[in-house]
Amino acid sequence: MSSCVLDEESFRRCCRLLLQQSEQLRDGWSWEEVQGSEEGYLRKTALRSVLVDSSAVWDQEGSRSESEQVTSCPCGPDEQQEEKQQAVPVPSVDTDSLRGDMDDDGEDDGVCPPSEGSSQLLQYEYHILHSCSYGTPVLYFRAFTQEGRSLSLEEVWSSVHPNFRLRLQNSPLNTITLQEHPLLGQPFFMLHPCRTEEFMRPVLQAAQDQHRPVNYVLSWLSVVGPVVGLDIPLQYSSQLCPAASPCSPKPD
Repeated sequence: MSSCVLDEESFRRCCRLLLQQSEQLRDGWSWEEVQGSEEGYLRKTALRSVLVDSSAVWDQEGSRSESEQVTSCPCGPDEQQEEKQQAVPVPSVDTDSLRGDMDDDGEDDGVCPPSEGSSQLLQYEYHILHSCSYGTPVLYFRAFTQEGRSLSLEEVWSSVHPNFRLRLQNSPLNTITLQEHPLLGQPFFMLHPCRTEEFMRPVLQAAQDQHRPVNYVLSWLSVVGPVVGLDIPLQYSSQLCPAASPCSPKPD
């Protein structure tokens, strides 16, 4: 077994490479520094038209609604103190299997039943930070209506595409939590990083075995981003260079 811990220096190098690509693709990522500190984070805002389904149910363990179900993670002591008690399970993104559910025209094959809800135009704000505790990137985000109202945890979960809610269960990406942003001190939603290494390990190992360049942050983001509506253009993968390999698996 091997593991790969992303230290802060490697994280920043990955972010710089991602920013270079983002600038070329005009994808909207920027680096934000915290005033009076050497720390910073990647930031992107996007408008999304989403179907907020208030009747969404996660059926992994029974018939409880997502607002009632809480999933625990093996957090470290420092993370446990900060963790809020509101959490809902979310599935991971298997990009290949998800694309397999779409026909050549990009239309849904109709397997998922239509959701009951209303379409809303929402503004999402995404932040990527480095977690020293886990040695991984962490995705923080928040969403607002056009009137400026923040979405609740239940509304965020109900806006997740049915393909993720109904098909991709038993996933390493098993919680969305609401907690304080570690750099801004404001409430944000967060995809918990406690099992990030589990799904990133085979990605990094395969890249090493095939001598392919890999940007840890970009590869990780392509998995976690679509869960909360953050799609990664395929052009990113065609622009990788050998310098994009900041981390290789290390023996345990």
